[in-house]
Amino acid sequence: MCPPESALQSPQFLLLVGIPVVSTLLLVQCLRWHCPRWLLGPCWKPDSHEEPEPPSSPPPEFEVPGHCVPATLPEIAAFYQELHTPTQGHTVTRQLMNKLLVFSAREVDHRGGCLLLQDTGISLLIPPGAVALGRQERVSLILVWDLSDAPLLSRTQGLVSPVVACGPHGASFLKPCTLTFKHCAQQPGHARTYSSNTSLLDAKAWRPLGQPGAHTSLDECRIQLSHFSLYTCVLEAPVGQAARKWLQLAIFCSPLAPGQTHLQLRVYFLNNTPCALQWAVTNEQPHGGRLRGPCQLFDFTGARGDQCLKLKYISEGWENVDDSSCQLVPHLHIWHGKCPFRSFCFRRKAANENEDCSALTNEIIVTMHTFQDGLETKYMEILRFQASEEESWAAPPPVSQPPSCNRLPPELFEQLRMLLEPHSITGNDWRRLASHLGLCAMKIRPAAAILELFEEQNGSLLELHCLMTSMERLDCASVIQSYLSTTPHSSPAVVHNHVWENQHLELDEKL
Repeated sequence: MCPPESALQSPQFLLLVGIPVVSTLLLVQCLRWHCPRWLLGPCWKPDSHEEPEPPSSPPPEFEVPGHCVPATLPEIAAFYQELHTPTQGHTVTRQLMNKLLVFSAREVDHRGGCLLLQDTGISLLIPPGAVALGRQERVSLILVWDLSDAPLLSRTQGLVSPVVACGPHGASFLKPCTLTFKHCAQQPGHARTYSSNTSLLDAKAWRPLGQPGAHTSLDECRIQLSHFSLYTCVLEAPVGQAARKWLQLAIFCSPLAPGQTHLQLRVYFLNNTPCALQWAVTNEQPHGGRLRGPCQLFDFTGARGDQCLKLKYISEGWENVDDSSCQLVPHLHIWHGKCPFRSFCFRRKAANENEDCSALTNEIIVTMHTFQDGLETKYMEILRFQASEEESWAAPPPVSQPPSCNRLPPELFEQLRMLLEPHSITGNDWRRLASHLGLCAMKIRPAAAILELFEEQNGSLLELHCLMTSMERLDCASVIQSYLSTTPHSSPAVVHNHVWENQHLELDEKL
């Protein structure tokens, strides 16, 4: 064994092993500092002195809709079955598949028909002849209160109407149907209707439906439907012009009870449409909140100014619990129709030993100012609220199942339709009857649809007889009386509460 040879082998071994190891370490270091981080994926970790990058977010110009858990086929089938089950002329509010919906459904034959969502300003007319003779079709009209179903809007676009669905999706008729709902755009020519040719549970694909202003009047959208789908209205002002819409400011609170130490007040910023206010009323019901006073109109502009709500005055004996007397509502929450609200909480001040505050705190008076940020000097709305312990707040009526609607006998229905259908120069035809029933804002309604709406409102023949007499349509009144004189008075479609016998002679004298 030779020592010099052994001494030479040791450095050679180090060179052969050490060089690759060092090269590998240098390569890893280079990759760490110079390669893009996405190549290293989750294995890369920053040093302690580096700030981690925030997660990527979508551009602020658009909003991303929420994700929902996929439904099973039986759940989907039950969902649509309930929506299309006839509601006997009633408007139903229900949460189905995590969607808050207001809907009405009915069967329609060759005579046509009309669906009306109560207190929302939404109607759907199926004209006579739209359904083939001998067939019946189930149709439904749905107000969608699920905000995630609204179109994906940019900062320059504003939602000015509800989302309305006509079902079943894809249904078509022999004649166009007419869908009517309200909008709150100040310039109808800037409002553009949109349609999503999808079912209610599918991902929405909103597309413009015609040119801006093609389907809008002063405060109403009217669309001739070739088939059923989803519809809404979006405000799109031309470049260089200000986009504006009308808001309604609604104040809600619970009654002020004796000895109550705290009171919460909520101010909603809603589109000026009937269904938006109904949404707030429904939202307040679980909390016992009730609308306090009439809503106030507010001119809201798309100038991207947040809405300020500033507390200016509280009556003596009360104080503001919140840290701030001014609250902000993000511009896009209002512009995109999210129905936001802001609340203030007040409490009674504790009385000193030598002071009796009971006489001062049995009522509360609040004054607030609201305006868009930066526009306080141009446009400001003053909101006043007052409540006292002595006030009697009418208790809401008990919830009960409404009775099924009365149906006119087929032969009498046809006789009245034939008498009311021809247009009268004086307007004393089915249009006058529609006006008496509170349907004067609904245009182009045939006599059959008006009579069916009268049935759905549980009207009796006696009430219809009185209406015809007041309209001076004695021909129609005579037809009704002829039928009543040959029909047993116990029929539910004939009288209500057996009052016909007591008024029979009086009506004879009028004829």
